[in-house]
Amino acid sequence: MASTDIATQELKNPIDVTEYLFRRLREVGIRSVHGVPGDYNLAALDYLPGCDLNWVGNCNELNAGYAADGYARVNGISAIVTTFGVGELSALNAIAGSYSEFVPVVHIVGQPTTQSQRDGMLLHHTLGNGDFDVFNKMSSAISCYVARLNDPHDAATLIDSAIRECWIRSRPVYITLPTDIVAAKVNGDRLKTPIDLSLPKNDPEKEDYVVDVVLKYLHAAKNPIILVDACAIRHRVLEEVQDLVEKSGLPTFVTPMGKGAINETHKNFGGVYAGNGSNPGVSEAVEASDLILSIGAIKSDFNTTGFTYRIGQLNTIDFHSTYVRVRYSEYPDTNMKGVLRKVVQRMKSLTPGPIPPLTNRLSDGERASTDQTITHNWLWPIVGQWLREKDVIITETGTANFGIWDTRFPANVTAISQVLWGSIGYSMGACQGAALAAKEQKNRRTILFIGDGSIQLTVQELSTILRNKLNPIVFVICNEGYTIERYIHGWDAKYNDIQPWDYANIPKAFGAKENYQGYRIKTRDELNKLFADQEFNSSDKLRLVELYMPRDDAPAGLKLTAEAAAKRNG
Repeated sequence: MASTDIATQELKNPIDVTEYLFRRLREVGIRSVHGVPGDYNLAALDYLPGCDLNWVGNCNELNAGYAADGYARVNGISAIVTTFGVGELSALNAIAGSYSEFVPVVHIVGQPTTQSQRDGMLLHHTLGNGDFDVFNKMSSAISCYVARLNDPHDAATLIDSAIRECWIRSRPVYITLPTDIVAAKVNGDRLKTPIDLSLPKNDPEKEDYVVDVVLKYLHAAKNPIILVDACAIRHRVLEEVQDLVEKSGLPTFVTPMGKGAINETHKNFGGVYAGNGSNPGVSEAVEASDLILSIGAIKSDFNTTGFTYRIGQLNTIDFHSTYVRVRYSEYPDTNMKGVLRKVVQRMKSLTPGPIPPLTNRLSDGERASTDQTITHNWLWPIVGQWLREKDVIITETGTANFGIWDTRFPANVTAISQVLWGSIGYSMGACQGAALAAKEQKNRRTILFIGDGSIQLTVQELSTILRNKLNPIVFVICNEGYTIERYIHGWDAKYNDIQPWDYANIPKAFGAKENYQGYRIKTRDELNKLFADQEFNSSDKLRLVELYMPRDDAPAGLKLTAEAAAKRNG
């Protein structure tokens, strides 16, 4: 203890490690921390109020991880606190999803004391073999940085590095906080200097060369287009992309994972490109292009309708966070942000090609129909007419995610869907986190579309929503089970069936009273009336809508993707 006291005395402005950590979280924009209490993190949680951070308190760690992911997608970055072993492992599926989809989440794990770990003590929440590194090793593969705060001398440096890496690389980081380090002292004067969150600069000569190569092909192209994907959002180049769209006047498309990256009311916007699952006219426009400026692409199976892209690398320039690829030539260690900015600055005038018409109007057949059945062909254009600017819309990876391709958004909508990782039930937890971030940003609605099968995995987060006084609108698509799985395999198999729940009354079991309203909608007229209801649209209550749809109905994109998945699995 004497050496520690001497070290503390040498600090000009000593501050506890945990206070330092939490104040850094607040500095980068985090206002609420998700997680579940456990005995190895309890002392650390005591510091939250003093650091002006709100504790959310989720029903379990998996849901907390999903919620942290949703919060980060709206807020920019998030944090989750779990306890050693049992807590952190429960969160790992969610953290893996954040890693897969480039979502910045700071995962803080309360651990036993450093002495207990060195002695290999037979403690609860361990494997009973004295190995205290095993869980750290599990997390290291799905984190872009690991900070083990075992020594206060380097704790502040490790914290700053972890948060910077989380932001710059837009992926989860893992921070361990042993109980005997919680109140250890670090130099508080470091807080006077904000963490440097700026991207590393490209080599100027190399960047200029890449820009010249891009412009050479762009100015020579007869029919260039822009295609924007998820990593344009995750790596924060939307300002550069918007300027490129505006100055070039080029037809601009998004992928399913890129929904929300572009103002879809802009005159240049042409729709969603997803190979065979594209909106009418989109695949023809994209695939006829002689140069595609592809920004932040993630060419996964669900993002391409089963790998049905028909665009060749010879006609593509790929912009990414760590490299640019021009046709078959790759330029490593060159981030797209700097390159895109200079392309915009130096670009000459271009002659844009035609842009496919895009609207939320129903087809003539749907408008003339007297059928009251709510189908996907009818629903998603109607949803587009109902949405408002700045809405946050979340769709589960199932019928909802594929259906939203056919919805043209108003301006400044944030779209959340876990297309690549695709963990069932993700969207319910993500809704809680997103709704909290939207509340902190004020005047933003949060809307969720989730299947009746998916919500059964994570329905407890309705309780967290109620406790935190959040007011999302939750649509539960009641179509008798796992529709996307049925289309892949086992149409009438028992394993794709679920127990029907009384969804509209579940929040009441969670203690909802005047802060909740439930609905059951079975016809088109009922849904149109609900969408027109001002109280429904502006309420400060949680609203849950049972939305009944046929079991065998699904968006075209889902059917095509499921067919491709079935062939690969076979």
